Amino acid sequence: MKVILLNDVQKLGRKYDIKEVSSGYAQNLLIPTGLAVAATGEALKRYSQQKAALDGERKIQDELLSKNLQGLSEFVLTVQGKANEKGHLFAGLHKAEIAKELEANHIMIDPEAIVLEHAIKEVGEHMIEVKAAGKSVKFKLIVEALG
Repeated sequence: MKVILLNDVQKLGRKYDIKEVSSGYAQNLLIPTGLAVAATGEALKRYSQQKAALDGERKIQDELLSKNLQGLSEFVLTVQGKANEKGHLFAGLHKAEIAKELEANHIMIDPEAIVLEHAIKEVGEHMIEVKAAGKSVKFKLIVEALG
């Protein structure tokens, strides 16, 4: 059964993509939860214009992301956190916190683009990788203990 995705669906596709899925998957999950609609002629006409607008918006976002990635390669981000005397942070730094700190420095990066195997829980220097728009860039993150 052909469906038009109304939201990004992990491991299936992005918003307004037309996908062929099993009828059970479409009728039991995608359509009832509002993630997709059946790809009828009327629906195709309606969503093709919205897809074109979204594609233009994505292109602009990708250009901005590429620009942010270029500036990020030589960037050093310093973050402070509460730590014990051995240098272990009480709360680990996750992707969202790193993205928020970058945003505070006027660098807009999606948290999902940040590559972290696990939360950062140690004081010191860490190299953080960002993969987005087909590019990969690393920047230095310095974690300092508060007080």
